[in-house]
Amino acid sequence: MLTLTENASNVVTTIVDKQIQSEDAGLRISGPTDGAFAIAAVPSPEPGDTLVESGDAKVYLEQSATEVLDDKILDAQVTEAGDVQFQLAQQG
Repeated sequence: MLTLTENASNVVTTIVDKQIQSEDAGLRISGPTDGAFAIAAVPSPEPGDTLVESGDAKVYLEQSATEVLDDKILDAQVTEAGDVQFQLAQQG
């Protein structure tokens, strides 16, 4: 199962809280399409999504993303320009 670093949990929580006011809101990862994942703040999961929770952060994974990210760690950084960069790493 995908895991989130503490940094990623904080970034996800911040992004979602700024965009959507819903108890079920989270960040949804879908894809990959052409080698890239789509990431969007959503008010609730889609049918069939897998929920990954870390602290207050909720990440919803589309079925195909669940399969690809099963053994990964999600990390995030905010650049000096204020952009968010997500990185994936292999678990242990």
